[in-house]
Amino acid sequence: MNLEQLLSKKVKEAVASIYDQTLPSVEFQPTRKDFEGDITVVVFPMLRYIKGNPVQIGNQIGEHLKTELDEVIGFNVIKGFLNLVIGDAYYTSFFDSIKDSNTYGRHSVENENAILVEYSSPNTNKPLHLGHIRNNLLGYSVAEILKASGNKVYKTQIINDRGIHICKSMLAWQIYGNGETPEGTGLKGDKLAGIYYVKFDQVYKTEVKKLIEEGKDKATAEREAPMLLKAQEMLRKWEAGDAEVVELWKKMNGWVYKGFDETYANLGVNFDKLYYESETYLLGKDVIAEGIANGIFYRKEDGSVWIDLTEEGLDEKIVLRADGTAVYMTQDIGTAIQRVKDFPDIGGMVYTVGNEQDYHFKVLFLILKKLGYSWAQHLYHLSYGMVDLPEGKMKSREGTVVDADDLIDEMTNTAAKISQELGKLDGYSEEERQKLYRIIGLGALKYYILKVDPKKRILFNPEESVDFQGNTGPFIQYTYARIQSILRKADLGTKHLTDKQADGIALHPKEKEIIKLLESYPETVKLAAENYSPALIANYTYDLVKEFNSFYQQVSILGEPEEKIRVFRVQLAKKVGEVIKSAFQLLGIEVPLRM
Repeated sequence: MNLEQLLSKKVKEAVASIYDQTLPSVEFQPTRKDFEGDITVVVFPMLRYIKGNPVQIGNQIGEHLKTELDEVIGFNVIKGFLNLVIGDAYYTSFFDSIKDSNTYGRHSVENENAILVEYSSPNTNKPLHLGHIRNNLLGYSVAEILKASGNKVYKTQIINDRGIHICKSMLAWQIYGNGETPEGTGLKGDKLAGIYYVKFDQVYKTEVKKLIEEGKDKATAEREAPMLLKAQEMLRKWEAGDAEVVELWKKMNGWVYKGFDETYANLGVNFDKLYYESETYLLGKDVIAEGIANGIFYRKEDGSVWIDLTEEGLDEKIVLRADGTAVYMTQDIGTAIQRVKDFPDIGGMVYTVGNEQDYHFKVLFLILKKLGYSWAQHLYHLSYGMVDLPEGKMKSREGTVVDADDLIDEMTNTAAKISQELGKLDGYSEEERQKLYRIIGLGALKYYILKVDPKKRILFNPEESVDFQGNTGPFIQYTYARIQSILRKADLGTKHLTDKQADGIALHPKEKEIIKLLESYPETVKLAAENYSPALIANYTYDLVKEFNSFYQQVSILGEPEEKIRVFRVQLAKKVGEVIKSAFQLLGIEVPLRM
């Protein structure tokens, strides 16, 4: 039971004893810096249940707590705020309970139902780009946070490996590729496919321009351009199982899968199971048939099948075309159901997809609920904003996207440049330097993206992200490395204080602030899981690091003459380092031992 839980229980007991009223909840907040106290009980919400003056109520509850709890050694009331002073013994006792635990903040599996987290889900006609990086980092981090909060998690993606876009790059390679391969060109397979996707668009635009010059209107020209007609024909052949087209599709997709795997490894993300659209695009039709029989869907005169969601504030949505072919909604319905068949313990799913698909997921989730699936009550769209660069918006067809591999390399180079300018790596071998540059560069990239609320759009600035000061990954990594240096110099081995020795320590205000933050770590993990927000973990870590650096500047650690205080401070630094490492693991970020 943490401090808030203990105080909440006792405040409720006080209200029941003094006023004979049941208080459903108690609101807390940190005590303002200009008042004495460690934690504040907000009295105003209690006035719904207790009649009286908030100052008087605060004083009565304060006196009760001081009498009933050894932890509360004083209080003051400012208007409707009861500021409680907590004794040092509480904090030293709490710290002693966690200082030898490396699993602090992580909860064992508590839920029998697993959560499936989907992220990445790229198209196989181009390499991963900056937008995919935000998607992957969010999805992977949310999966790790959900695990840390007591959930069994499956990580997955659906690879969009079929359709007209895939045929465009295949066709362009077939016509203009001259048999090029990744091995022959030295290019990753996904980059090679992306080059021909851009090539298709260039040729297509030239053809459209020519048709317009010949007198066709723009819409007709775009519809009748020879390259597009050929791509459509290739798609028809693929769907019919044409051996030559299928063989080309397998070959080029194989190149792309290999390229994706390399990028995922560099980015530090992974998956438990992969789904392929080529295997799932026909799923869902049987469910639609059952839904028609049960009155959930209806058939129009042209044979198309729809669902009417106007009563729920949405609109009518098509789920099968007149010719009986599926739409994306049909596939997504079928794929969700298939996943529960594959993993029968799934109790909910998280879809990491950009906010342009908000409406799609509202409809999907509502349809699955109407179909009667219990797990449909626990579906979540992890909607996120786009990532922009100072140069503007990215466009895949025009080849103006920021390639994920190039960005990772750029971040490594930027970290190298700034580290060399600061002169922080004297005495490192070249191999050690290169490894550290990558840890710093990737840490900067991941932290810069994950510290922002997922729903917000990001303007990504690589140089700004690698700053060694401020709310950045390198600043936090540097603090972790500083703590490791303290521990090496202290060389205390297994020496630690007993409860009795710790109880006798009078805490410096900065020590108390650090322990308060350490105490809030498990609750922060839970809150981040409930909100599907790595930003809560990132910004918690920054607050902890800021507080530690303030402590480091104001309080002597290794220079403290009294041994038990010196040992305590080293142990405090060690635990801060462990929590930084734990929190950064949830964000998929490494921390260096030296820096």
